[in-house]
Amino acid sequence: MSNEAPPATGVPASTSSARLTRGTIARYATGSLGTGGFATLPGLVLTYYLTDSLGVAALAAGAVITVAKVWDVVIDPIIGALTDRDLARHGSRRRLMLIGALALPVLFALTFAVPPSLGPVVAGIWVLLAFTLTATAFSLFQVPYIALPAELTPRYDERTRLLTWRVVVLTLAILLFGAGGPALRRVSEDPFVQYLVMGVVCGVVIGIGMLVATGVARRAASVPVPSPRESAADGREAGNEPASRRPAALSRKDGTTDAAAAGIREHFAAGIGALRRSRAFRMLLSTFVLQALATGLMLAGAQYVATWVLHSQAAVELLFVALIAPALLAAPAWGVVARRIGKERTFTIASVVFAVAALSILGMLWAPGDWIYAPVGVAGIAYAGMQSLPMAMLPDVISHDERTRGPGRAGSFSGVWTAGETVGFALGATTLAVILAVTGYVSSTGTQVVEQPDAAITGIVVSFSLAPAVLIGLSLLTLARYPLRRADIDHA
Repeated sequence: MSNEAPPATGVPASTSSARLTRGTIARYATGSLGTGGFATLPGLVLTYYLTDSLGVAALAAGAVITVAKVWDVVIDPIIGALTDRDLARHGSRRRLMLIGALALPVLFALTFAVPPSLGPVVAGIWVLLAFTLTATAFSLFQVPYIALPAELTPRYDERTRLLTWRVVVLTLAILLFGAGGPALRRVSEDPFVQYLVMGVVCGVVIGIGMLVATGVARRAASVPVPSPRESAADGREAGNEPASRRPAALSRKDGTTDAAAAGIREHFAAGIGALRRSRAFRMLLSTFVLQALATGLMLAGAQYVATWVLHSQAAVELLFVALIAPALLAAPAWGVVARRIGKERTFTIASVVFAVAALSILGMLWAPGDWIYAPVGVAGIAYAGMQSLPMAMLPDVISHDERTRGPGRAGSFSGVWTAGETVGFALGATTLAVILAVTGYVSSTGTQVVEQPDAAITGIVVSFSLAPAVLIGLSLLTLARYPLRRADIDHA
């Protein structure tokens, strides 16, 4: 049997051998204006909005965010199933992406439109419902969006190129929303107006970025191609009939069925089955979740560091400039290094640099000051690699699974991946809320002036430095067990 694998499901024939066009890369990357904005702004300000504007207790604020994110974990694999079915039946993943892009701006604005006069309990419930709906709309876009690279090109280096430019836009979005979002609050002295303006403006920009990227979903399946054949072993055991001639609904020996015939339950099980079956997916996802927890913890703590350690709410904008400005230049550089020494080795280097930079920030306990921007800048350089490289490795995992187990599961993989990412960021905010509660953090309304105990200040610094560094260290253990290399992808 030939060693040449056919194109991944939905890959246009032209993309299997040619470089991706600049237009395709640009439209796909623009989607990260939306994903970066949604990942950054709520993670940065939502916990602080609840505790210091609406008067919600720290533990209750953490519970609000966690419940919304747990719902994400439940819904993401189901959305993955639906987008796989859309691809099989209609030849495109665009439908769900479009629904999410249109719904998110309205729901995002509603999340930050809570009148403080309602009181902490009602305000907490309002944010819980609005943010849960917003997260659902985001998942409708994000899950199929993550599945697209495996279908746009089967080539190892082209995926690195595609995802590198996506991360360039992602880091720009983090800068735009991380610095610009909080800056929008200065349009008024009224806390209600501050957050409402921020929610409306940022929600619209997020939605525009998502809408642009939906055009790539239509292109990804625009040219019909044959289904990928089963692996050699599966082919011998299944009989002499070629896989491409078997009925679409025929069950495989692992118990799954093709996307067109399988129900939601089967697809949900397929996502969990993919996690169990693919060691590469387990190791990569575990690494990414631990790192999402670390970065989510730092993201949620940035506003607290600015307010209570640097004694300037505006300092959060400078923190983001220090984090993202170097990352804009670093993302393409990480792609160059990955092409020379491999994605997994480059990912390891970026992770170690980030951990060392985060650990050095612990010095803020004894000498708070503007020097913090230097290690934050180094962390930003590493963060660019920590985002682009695992996202470029995920399509490799998906295509490897397609060659060995058959096609039709890209949405299931991306659904589980998005759920894992959601868990990481949610636990980041939850961990911060627990640290704040244990160390005696005092919540307040927007007009109330309070003093924080020394223990709470210590907890804020630890959550921004030591805790993330430890989590990155743990992620290196799972990354070391990731089995795929360039030869496994290109040679096949």
